[in-house]
Amino acid sequence: MKLNIGVLGPNTTSDAEYALGIEVGRCIAESGATLLCGGLGGMMRAAAEGAKLAGGQTVGILPSSDRSSANSFIDVAIPTGLGPFRNAILVSACDAVIAVHGAYGTLSEIAFALRLGIPVVGLNTWEVHRGGKADPGIRAARSAAEAVALAIELAHGEV
Repeated sequence: MKLNIGVLGPNTTSDAEYALGIEVGRCIAESGATLLCGGLGGMMRAAAEGAKLAGGQTVGILPSSDRSSANSFIDVAIPTGLGPFRNAILVSACDAVIAVHGAYGTLSEIAFALRLGIPVVGLNTWEVHRGGKADPGIRAARSAAEAVALAIELAHGEV
């Protein structure tokens, strides 16, 4: 079975952030994994676009009940009607997630992943601290390729 790699990120991005999202999505598709995301704009759209450009498959777990709200790069749109609470469903469907930049929605997805024991790779994203020390649950990457490679290794339990 193919791996499900989630991309977490903000609904709005700068041009540079969008380009990074495209690169992450491309790398996921080239690895043979399926890209899962929230299905909307910003980082979600960028990652889905990158995956589609590389011939990959994309799944959007939508906050609304309307499948047509998915961005045009989503192959399978799953409407939940749950608003931001769909973040838990998105994360639980993944073998690993990559958080790219992000706002509070991304932070909630990171928290769900950590709580559920799903590997988290961070790329210019949140840092979480407990007792004044960085939580080791978020593994930092410096590039899209490194983030995807690490996510795949973590999903296979190789790291």
